[in-house]
Amino acid sequence: MKREFNVTSGTTLRCKGWRQEALLRLLENVLAVGEDPAQLIVYAALGRAARDWPSHDAIVHALKTMAEDQTLVVQSGKPIGLLRTHSRAPLVIMANCNMIGQWAKAENFYDLEQKNLICWGGLTAGDWQYIGSQGVIQGTYEIFSRIAERHFDNDLRGRFILTAGLGGMGGAQPLAGRMAGAAILTIEVDQERIDKRMKIGFLEKQAHDLDEALEMIRDAQEKREPLSVGLLGNAAEMYPEILARGVVPDIVTDQTAAHDLVYGYVPVGHTLDQVRALRTTDIPALMNASRASIVQHVSAMLGFKDRGAIVFDNGNLIRTHAKEGGVERAFEIPIFTEAFLRPLFCRAIGPFRWIALSNDADDIRKIDDYLLEHFANNAIVVNWIKLARQYVPFEGLPARIAWLGHGERTELALAVNRMVREGLLSGPVAFTRDHLDAGAMAHPNIMTENMRDGSDAIADWPLLNAMVNCSSMADLVAIHSGGGGYSGYMTSAGVTVVADGTVEADERLQLSMTNDTSMGVMRYADAGYPEALDEAERKSLPYIRI
Repeated sequence: MKREFNVTSGTTLRCKGWRQEALLRLLENVLAVGEDPAQLIVYAALGRAARDWPSHDAIVHALKTMAEDQTLVVQSGKPIGLLRTHSRAPLVIMANCNMIGQWAKAENFYDLEQKNLICWGGLTAGDWQYIGSQGVIQGTYEIFSRIAERHFDNDLRGRFILTAGLGGMGGAQPLAGRMAGAAILTIEVDQERIDKRMKIGFLEKQAHDLDEALEMIRDAQEKREPLSVGLLGNAAEMYPEILARGVVPDIVTDQTAAHDLVYGYVPVGHTLDQVRALRTTDIPALMNASRASIVQHVSAMLGFKDRGAIVFDNGNLIRTHAKEGGVERAFEIPIFTEAFLRPLFCRAIGPFRWIALSNDADDIRKIDDYLLEHFANNAIVVNWIKLARQYVPFEGLPARIAWLGHGERTELALAVNRMVREGLLSGPVAFTRDHLDAGAMAHPNIMTENMRDGSDAIADWPLLNAMVNCSSMADLVAIHSGGGGYSGYMTSAGVTVVADGTVEADERLQLSMTNDTSMGVMRYADAGYPEALDEAERKSLPYIRI
């Protein structure tokens, strides 16, 4: 059966209500903008929207037929039951890729995955919250902006960013770097990915070889002009070569799929076809080859750091695998969250998103206008909205992301619900966020590395976050685990609430948005961060300080 991957437009319902219809349209959307929708893969090599096609079709059927007093239960992308609950309960609750601690190892995951007993939901893939590259573009731009603010007098013009990876996540890097004013070179091992990013305008030019690539970057630096350049090659070879030439970029990172040694990362000396063959014939050999390649890769990154570059891990666990491969200094490279974003997370300022369910781009533009008028004092939001309008195309359902914090998210969500109710928008709007949010993730090598109180590995916080969102009547609540090699590196929570214009949605939005960010502030206040304690006091959060 040939599958079509399109988004639905208009206000005709196929479900019994807009809440169910919204979740169905979001499921369609993540596949419409996904990396390999025919395999249900949304991003990151193996992040799936559903476990398999029978599971997908059963989910669709359930969403189309369920009433508002029912809750669909989904286990690792497979619908398990449709329970009678009540009209204020979540419509969908799901758990993806959660494994018992001692068994949460890559080899066990791959075994269970091949037996079709589990699937990796990624962060926003498995709970249908991905909006295409915009979320990653904005997050990457935010990191570059914070680096510019801290190290380069708030100006990246004339600066050189070196990175790698043009997949579902990494493909956002060239545009984010150019939007920040830098000259950015991205190494990619797969020509098809380079072609895709150039076709959609995220990548401006491709160099034929390293000499040409460096010349193009030098020319842009001298002219202080933004430029994005792609180069076909393996970063584990190219980074050491650039270092050996004495070229030191201003900023160095990497966003290859290094989190997955089997289905993501491509080791030096292997073609794409060879890697695909090893995935079915010799997974241990492929994992060893990938780890050895990452050792070269990270060693070069450390070399750049020693020569003065700002080097950081972009959240793909490349340092973790390098350390396992024998690079003792791997964790001298800081993680982006701790290095640049933690003060924002302490105030629950993070990646908040909304999606126009009618597929009408004017709805997003009207919400943009509201933000520019009513959040005029929020420099981060105003700057991003203006840039996004200029540079970031919509993919699938029109959507927007902006870094809003406690109280701000509630204010915007209620305002949008009023706009839907008053007919100012053409249809309902879904609100969601990244899992990498203040109270929603425990990941000792990414989100919660080097916490002030040593609570890096405590996973209670995202679990509490999910339970609080269920208690707050959110429409969809998810708990995910996974990470490097899809083992037990991370636990996170996701949430979606639909603004359908009803009074009931006012209550759902008020409680869910407010309590979700409250958990974020409380998480960092409990760890002793002054910014979070200040936020709790200024916003009168019901934080119990002991």
